[in-house]
Amino acid sequence: MNFSRAAKCNFQFLYNRLSTASVTQSGHGYATWACRVPCIADYKEVNASLASSSTARQMFMRSFSAEVSASEQMNLIKLLRERTSAPIKEVKSALVACNWDIETAQTALRKKGVALASKKSSRSATEGLLALAQNDNKAAVIELNCETDFVARNEIFQYLALSLAKIALSVESSAEQVSTPFSLASEYLEGLKVNLDHPKLSGEATVQSVITEVAAMVGENVKLRRGYTISKTSNGVISSYLHTSPQPGLGRLAGILTLEVEDENTPLDALARVGSELAMHIVAAKPLFISREDVSSEALESERDILKSQVRLQHFYTIIFSIQVLVGLV
Repeated sequence: MNFSRAAKCNFQFLYNRLSTASVTQSGHGYATWACRVPCIADYKEVNASLASSSTARQMFMRSFSAEVSASEQMNLIKLLRERTSAPIKEVKSALVACNWDIETAQTALRKKGVALASKKSSRSATEGLLALAQNDNKAAVIELNCETDFVARNEIFQYLALSLAKIALSVESSAEQVSTPFSLASEYLEGLKVNLDHPKLSGEATVQSVITEVAAMVGENVKLRRGYTISKTSNGVISSYLHTSPQPGLGRLAGILTLEVEDENTPLDALARVGSELAMHIVAAKPLFISREDVSSEALESERDILKSQVRLQHFYTIIFSIQVLVGLV
């Protein structure tokens, strides 16, 4: 007990104190000579064996004293926090449980985070971002959801969204899918491999495992909802627009379209500018259908009823106004 109580003292000082202490008193009133005699003998043997090796002596002192200075503790907490983005309370608890071994603590946090992420997978995720990736011939957009707008502004979440959009862009499309939107199922995307290069996310892994790891970091349910790709024809362009964009390639609303021309001499730059304006208009108008063929008979009948009601109401107000004019009220 005396040894553990004086763990932060110099080992030689502690050894001399134990060797010269009285038989019946330890200085704290709870240690006895009976519990100290074998320990002192052990210390003498260990002290003699470690006298020739300073490295081994330091290891011995570290293992028995578990002495980590306050500044070193803060540095370890900061470093592990940067690696994992876990809450500071969880970071410190993991380091204390692992005797301030940062590698072991990081592994423990990852295991705990994956377990917590699996529990949160059933929670509703209605916030998030759209991520767009585009090249000269093709564009891809994915929707990555989370629970709060706060996480949607997180740098790791945004990096993941952009990385998934690049993965969707790399998916090969068949000849029949050119110039028509092609839906990518979330289950298909989650099974693909992604190679990440980020201080907190690196290496190759499946999309599903990376999403689970990010969910553990941010403490919320993160879900890949859907993805789409569209390709252009030889005489066409792809235009896009992102609304409420926190950084290039990300937004809350997105419009993507392809324009094609019959005349090969038409300047494509002008066509691209027109496409960008149209994409912005699509986002503002929020159309329910892409083409006339997509309009269902129920939706068409509903719009007819609305227009008829508006005409009847307008006709009624016209009659009222005419009566007021005749009687001299207007």
